[in-house]
Amino acid sequence: MSCASSNPASPSLRERRDALIAPGQPGGLAFCEAYSEAADAWFVELLNHATRSDTEGVALLAVGSYGRRELCPWSDLDVVMVHHRRGDHDRVADAIWYPVWDQGIRLDHSVRQPNEVLAMAKRDIRVALGLVDSRHIAGDEGLAAQLIQTAGTQWRQMATSWLAELSALVTKRHITAGELAFLLEPDLKECHGGLRDLAALSAAKVAIVSLVDDIDLDQLAQPRELLIEVRVALHRLAGRSLDRLLLQEQDGVAALLGMGDADELMARIAQSARTIAWTSDDGWRRILHALSHSQGKHRRLRLFRRDNTGHVSQLPWACKEPPGSEPTQLSGTAFRVQDGELTFAKTELEHPLELAFQATALSSELDLPISRSCLEELGRHATTLLDPWPEAMREHLVRTLLAGRPSVRAMEALDQFGVLCQLIPEWRAVRNLPQRNAYHRFTVDRHLLETAANSGELAARVNRPDLLVIGSLLHDIGKGYPGDHTLKGESVVVELATRMGFSKEDVAVLASLVRNHLLLANAATRRDLDDPATIEAVAHAVGDCDRLELLQALTEADSKATGPAAWGHWKARLVAELAGRVRLFLTGQRPVTDPIAPTPAQRRLMSQRRLQVLLDGETLTVTAPDQPGLLAKVAGTLTIHGLDVRSADIKGEDGMAVELFHVEPSRGRWPQWQLLEKDLAAVLENRFPLEQRIDDRAKIYEPQRLDCALPAEISVTFDNDASPLATIVEVHAPDRLGQLYRISRAIAACDLDVASARVATMGHEVVDAFYVRTRDGRKVRDPEILFALRERISFAAANERA
Repeated sequence: MSCASSNPASPSLRERRDALIAPGQPGGLAFCEAYSEAADAWFVELLNHATRSDTEGVALLAVGSYGRRELCPWSDLDVVMVHHRRGDHDRVADAIWYPVWDQGIRLDHSVRQPNEVLAMAKRDIRVALGLVDSRHIAGDEGLAAQLIQTAGTQWRQMATSWLAELSALVTKRHITAGELAFLLEPDLKECHGGLRDLAALSAAKVAIVSLVDDIDLDQLAQPRELLIEVRVALHRLAGRSLDRLLLQEQDGVAALLGMGDADELMARIAQSARTIAWTSDDGWRRILHALSHSQGKHRRLRLFRRDNTGHVSQLPWACKEPPGSEPTQLSGTAFRVQDGELTFAKTELEHPLELAFQATALSSELDLPISRSCLEELGRHATTLLDPWPEAMREHLVRTLLAGRPSVRAMEALDQFGVLCQLIPEWRAVRNLPQRNAYHRFTVDRHLLETAANSGELAARVNRPDLLVIGSLLHDIGKGYPGDHTLKGESVVVELATRMGFSKEDVAVLASLVRNHLLLANAATRRDLDDPATIEAVAHAVGDCDRLELLQALTEADSKATGPAAWGHWKARLVAELAGRVRLFLTGQRPVTDPIAPTPAQRRLMSQRRLQVLLDGETLTVTAPDQPGLLAKVAGTLTIHGLDVRSADIKGEDGMAVELFHVEPSRGRWPQWQLLEKDLAAVLENRFPLEQRIDDRAKIYEPQRLDCALPAEISVTFDNDASPLATIVEVHAPDRLGQLYRISRAIAACDLDVASARVATMGHEVVDAFYVRTRDGRKVRDPEILFALRERISFAAANERA
């Protein structure tokens, strides 16, 4: 039931909010201020009405984002009612909370005496954090002021214990939510570089200002303003509380903010988020170092590095003792370690920009951050283009990337201060460039850094680790330019690698890596590896075994950096198998195989002339009497039993067929094989409602599979040149449950046979390749049949019932 309410003649808070979100009204911080003031005024009315204006001993405090005046249209209202020596506090509280609930506004509330609030803040860091941003909004100002002052003092007194816990919470949140600058659909509050990082760092600075006074929050004013502007627009557009910037909302938010498109929006968000993330990380490092130093604890340097051959060795100038507060000179370099950071050893330097990659090399090898003063000094000198590069500069860059994971932080630090774009001007074209599909988890520039770091971990596999890591760093540089990114990237890399000082021969290798960086992955997952034409085509494109070695390592590093769906044991096995066969071809060993004829073992199974389902590891063998649409029927049956098909090979003779499927359980559980075989027998005899069962399963599971709001475009292409055996039909379509069943059924409806199939899932889309022949074993060349095939496949891939 509702209790007392505010003056009925006065507009409700919901009415005031609706007026503020009407078209033409301000957004961003202006909206937040106005909405916070409207909420303040409404609570004043509520409290005065509930107490008949006798507010002595009772006050309302805004805490959290409401306390910071950051209320977005559908933000929760965080309010604490404080009372002292009032027996009617429960009635007053009900008279305030119920009208808020009646408005449908979400409320986080509590009713406490001052000593209870302070006791809670001692036990619960979240309560303590909320009070850091608290402010008086209604009632007894003296009561509120005394509590706010005491809570602030208590927060500072408990800084040593609270800040270690807060730092752990921040780190845990970053791991859970990911990085705002790089995610496809980031959470504006929770992600690393989001609004919660601003609040946490601000609260930490309040607590430790006596120890750390150089955390510059002023530089975060514009990034904060942009994120709040985006959050307000997102709430307005969605009409609900929503902090995750979904793909389907990005174009609308961009339009509301007067930006050109979603790419511009996401690029600006990425820039702001990176600034917040770097400042937050730098600030927390300083805070924890100050706390650690005050307790007499010191950080130990890592004493080893990986050299250009992948060999791990002790650094010749490494400190033998843990560094204390005194600076530690790194002999033979321009740097020293001080307070757990890498900084210049002296103030007067010749050609400091040339030392940028020496700084990243040392930072990566020691796993130490580069100091802000050092980065600022490098940034001040980032005004001239070095052409050509000094040889040592290229070597330092290679050392940086060979260090593996720590290189990402070091290179990001250079980028944050504008140095990386000065050293590599081509980097500007990909900086903060979004990749708006669920397959890629990073912006282009971060993807390049991640790929290079992954390559550093694989350096021992190749003869030229330097070419591997530089090729990895630049493999997608062409995405910043119009046209085919592999061809454009090749021309960019030729110029850039020449400027870096590589020989003509090495430049040619790097250009080849960029041009062919998708070759192994695409061929392995979309082409029949038993087809000699596949192996020959890849071998001619690669050229020699040294380049193949580099390309195989780059493929793994690139795939791992792309996202979790881009690399797994199935793809790793196919790439390794392809590389092995290509290596044999390049060394003159060309085994004679017949990709069409069944093997002796398959013939023995087929001779039994009955349905059989056998599993060996993840390879499922199905033998059955041949019939039109057999692949579709088997694929559909596997779908309803929770199996994802990665590849399929079909062979047959004398009225029998054998189908080999590489399968994976879609939900982590293998099916009951006897039940699967029983259902498949019924399907083949046309006494099982297969299509209905697929539709039923899709209603349950398909919403959980769709991790991207932008639908994949459907395309169907034909290639009659790549294989002498069949027409290759390549289909790009949305990743939907039962898609292989639908597409293969559409092919069968055109009276065509599928000899083999490859199925690759790339985020929200699948890329299926089918080797298709006519019933008499010929390629499909008739234009009318090809037209009908394209129409049927497109319709089937787009519709649930085709």
